[in-house]
Amino acid sequence: MVKIDDYSFGRIVIDGKLYTSDVIIYPDRVRSNWWRIEGHKLAIDDIKEVLEYSPEILIIGTGAYGVMRVPEDVRKYIEDRGIKTIILPTREACKKFNELISKGKRVVAALHLTC
Repeated sequence: MVKIDDYSFGRIVIDGKLYTSDVIIYPDRVRSNWWRIEGHKLAIDDIKEVLEYSPEILIIGTGAYGVMRVPEDVRKYIEDRGIKTIILPTREACKKFNELISKGKRVVAALHLTC
């Protein structure tokens, strides 16, 4: 089970390993260097692999200051596939991920680390 150890602007420590670019965290692995088609706007294509994984819950971290937007149609598309979506600034998203994964939930976090 993956655990987020620490988060601060532009950096995250997951299971003792430092990452300095956006990440997608699965219960058993981390995908580093996650990029979006439009940097501060989430598109469905940005999370295709997450949708294929089909978690129970997807947590989207919108950055330290919540700059990354999740359009309503993207949120609806995710939820129409039976995936609960939680959208929070990244610090709160990290806490929520640790809380839910420790309860045995099948949760994925897609986290923007800066703005």
